[in-house]
Amino acid sequence: MKVAAIQMVSGMDLSANLAQARLLLQEAAQAGAELAVLPEYFCLMGQRDADKLAIQEPFGRGPVQQFLGDSASELGLWLVGGTLPVSAPANSQDAEAQPGRVFNSSLVFSPAGQCVARYDKMHLFRFDNGVESYDESLVLAPGREPVNFDLASRDGHTWTIGMSVCYDLRFAELYRHYARAGAHLMLVPSAFTYTTGHDHWDVLLRARAIENLSYVVAAAQGGLHDNQRRTWGHAMLVDPWGKVLAERATGPGVVMADLSWDVMTRCRSRLPALEHRLM
Repeated sequence: MKVAAIQMVSGMDLSANLAQARLLLQEAAQAGAELAVLPEYFCLMGQRDADKLAIQEPFGRGPVQQFLGDSASELGLWLVGGTLPVSAPANSQDAEAQPGRVFNSSLVFSPAGQCVARYDKMHLFRFDNGVESYDESLVLAPGREPVNFDLASRDGHTWTIGMSVCYDLRFAELYRHYARAGAHLMLVPSAFTYTTGHDHWDVLLRARAIENLSYVVAAAQGGLHDNQRRTWGHAMLVDPWGKVLAERATGPGVVMADLSWDVMTRCRSRLPALEHRLM
């Protein structure tokens, strides 16, 4: 199955971001991708975290969701829409999902243009090194459960795919949950900071692949944004043995690789670690 991880340097103009995403998705489709994954915050990297609130959409409708559905159907792709801000229900009983906060949601669209899965980012990033600081919980509400979906590929296999977003990458138990559910591929659309990405991005992605004997596909934001935030980039695809199949250091582009069911099966056969786990 040919998969594309999209790398972007999204800015503060929603329309411009969608236009760039469409061009990159077209490139992926023309190169034969069956599944394309956009990065976290592909639709907006605002001046302030609260800028997300201005473009939030109720689940099931809105211009960004329309863009994703139309792109999937017109290009014939399975499309994972990075993340976009999805409104919390007005009658939510969850104290953390009240007005003033949104979900950072990753939506999956089939080639028919239908939304077939939604994952709300569970772990919210907080970081302060005295120079730069972030606290996603000021604007985002956390998701509550893992989500996986099945993709019947042209290669004749049905791939079970686990969903995650960015900071989730640090929580190995989420990916082990997906391994127990039979996942063959795990997605990590991200906007890693340059600081944390420089030290941790590669090793964390490869670890999640190795310990679960699964493919990992990580779309990324990579470069200097309008708001002067710098993201690490290095969108990549990793095989179940931890080998990086393809990678782009920085700047917008399409990173592609063929994911082989047979390679995954051989890895799991020669080192059956998933069968050896005790918990």
